[in-house]
Amino acid sequence: MGNSSRRSFLLQTAGLVGVAMAGTAFDFPKRNSPLLSFSTLGCPDWSFQQIIRFAKKNKYDGIELRGIQRELYLPNCPEFSTPLRIRESRNMMEDKGLTCIGLGASTALHYSLSAERTKNIDEGKRFIDLAQELNCPNVRVFPNDIPKGKQKSEIMDLISTGLLELADYAKGTNVKVLLESHGAFVSSEDLLKIMKRAKHPHVGLIWDIVNMWVKTKESPAKAYEALKDYIVHTHIKDMNFVDDKIVYKLLGRGESPVFEAINTLDQAGYKGFYSFEWEKLWQPKLEEPEIAIANYSAVMRKHFLTNHR
Repeated sequence: MGNSSRRSFLLQTAGLVGVAMAGTAFDFPKRNSPLLSFSTLGCPDWSFQQIIRFAKKNKYDGIELRGIQRELYLPNCPEFSTPLRIRESRNMMEDKGLTCIGLGASTALHYSLSAERTKNIDEGKRFIDLAQELNCPNVRVFPNDIPKGKQKSEIMDLISTGLLELADYAKGTNVKVLLESHGAFVSSEDLLKIMKRAKHPHVGLIWDIVNMWVKTKESPAKAYEALKDYIVHTHIKDMNFVDDKIVYKLLGRGESPVFEAINTLDQAGYKGFYSFEWEKLWQPKLEEPEIAIANYSAVMRKHFLTNHR
């Protein structure tokens, strides 16, 4: 199917997909237990079937796809290679009661050079198309860096413009483009400026709590208060500083104020997912996914059970 035909098909079927999603991705239940997902960044060598089985076994509600078996460009994965394979993969998740809550694109919006910028924007659009086919409500993109010789304000304009271009592309779909607090853009002040400039029904924010805190030391309550109108999704992890370097730890074993942030979200009535991001792909010496991903689910459910007694 050509790009234009594919795009036309997706837009024509958006209404039907929206109806189908009424009982899945957007129908988050009101309950005391948290909605949990994990990023496949944490299990880079697992097959799609392994990911789904483990998520179900450990009482997860959703999966955040950031590559499968080290292929980060999801449209190249066999599971998403044809419309039939996409439907089969979507059904595999839904049959287990799992929501595909997000697709993690590598799209970075700080580029000004036309060729590199076009490449990144095109990737974001391709992920939006795939998300729509998967009944997936979110596509993650990065802000990301400030190139040498460039002014921060100039790059912030590029990021906001990129978000709006992708959001306009997503019109007529059920997909939001979510900017992650990442790279050079992790302060609530900078992110708030970007989000205000890119205000759009199809734009939101991923609050990566530790990404922000390790650089800004802003209290989670302050960060949430500034960004609450834009937060759609969260990334959760824990860490220690060892010789001024970040060392990721199993949830609850680090020094970050991650539970302060979780409690802030919960008390404010946050209904989105708490998504575990274990950077095993980038840091192979971290604990194996069988340990870390199982631990996250157990610790989170115990924490919420204790707090809601």
